[in-house]
Amino acid sequence: MNKTVFPILAVFLCMGFGDAAGALVNLVTGSFRVSNTVASLIASAGFIMFGLLSVPMGVVQYRVGKKNVLILGLGVFFVGVMIPVFGLSFHWLLLAVFIMGGGAAILQVAGNPIMRDVSGEGKYSRNLSFGQFIKAIGSLSATVIPALAAGRLISGYFAFRPPGGTPRPTEWRILFPIYAAVILLTLGWILTLRVQEKQSPNQKPTTLHSSLRALGNRSIRLMVIGIFLYVGAEVSMSSKIAIFFSDRYGIDLTRIGMLGVGMFFLALTLGRFLGSVILNWVKPGHFLAITSVVSMAGIAGIFVDHLPLAWICVFMVGIGFANIFPLIFSITVDRFPGKTNEISGLMVTAIVGGAIVPLITGIVADIRMMLSFLVPLACIGYVLVISLRMLRQSPVAGGVGR
Repeated sequence: MNKTVFPILAVFLCMGFGDAAGALVNLVTGSFRVSNTVASLIASAGFIMFGLLSVPMGVVQYRVGKKNVLILGLGVFFVGVMIPVFGLSFHWLLLAVFIMGGGAAILQVAGNPIMRDVSGEGKYSRNLSFGQFIKAIGSLSATVIPALAAGRLISGYFAFRPPGGTPRPTEWRILFPIYAAVILLTLGWILTLRVQEKQSPNQKPTTLHSSLRALGNRSIRLMVIGIFLYVGAEVSMSSKIAIFFSDRYGIDLTRIGMLGVGMFFLALTLGRFLGSVILNWVKPGHFLAITSVVSMAGIAGIFVDHLPLAWICVFMVGIGFANIFPLIFSITVDRFPGKTNEISGLMVTAIVGGAIVPLITGIVADIRMMLSFLVPLACIGYVLVISLRMLRQSPVAGGVGR
């Protein structure tokens, strides 16, 4: 693996910290005692900036380069993670996650395509899946670190006392100083990075108009919608798993129930590592169809009232979800290399699905928890449809590691 890949992998680790929003939904319901719908605002705040910043940052990226955009993203992210270090309330947490979402959006715009610049011929899908594996480690930290803190650090800094109320544990607050330190180290590493950013021979200037024109391409449009629905499905699952185990099986929400979220992110992590290996032999289009089927089977299994099966199905969903994002992204970029900046901006904009779909899921969950899982099931059903459509088209060049 080229040594220039490693600082980019550190950026992917920081991207994973943005996924803390989904895990926090499970915890703020206890810390702040809010409804499923209101708690879902945390996840929405974390993803709304993807819709606002991504296409404009794709244009900026064409002008200043991917490395400079990475530096900007890390700086914005750092500002966000510092807010809960000094104070805590539901509103300040919303602001922090909102700014973190801005940093994560900027990192996604530059991080996914710059991985192509540091990858050898035919290694992009593999390396991007491995990058998503590293990102999943960052995501997993949002459940592992608070779980480790919960056993002993439940007072002082880790206790929140609302006006006139009793203290409520907020072990998840420890995430933010740790994230700040890692982001600073990554920023220093990126400042030393030297990379030759690739330009396709037919690459034209990236503008807002060119990005919107790219969306007029039916294949690109279908894949962008796929990203929108997939990210919405992933955030919906991560934000409802612990609540599901609590409501259906009476499992303690903040302790054992969070193990379900941890299992989900562990499966994402393992699945992305396995995906980076499997893509040495399996074509991305076929692999996307397979992972979609596994995901839908796992979600469907959750409806069976059987606790051991529920744990297995949550793990299956994580394994199935693991490679959907990097597969859709890399397949599309490899098919349209002259529109890399436009595709990156559009697809990262589509991550705003993580703000919209979970709100729908939260509203349904307030009606009946089990019905809410039909929302991510339908989203992944769409991904399966576009993967099967893709298999009927011509193969994508350069998509498989050799």
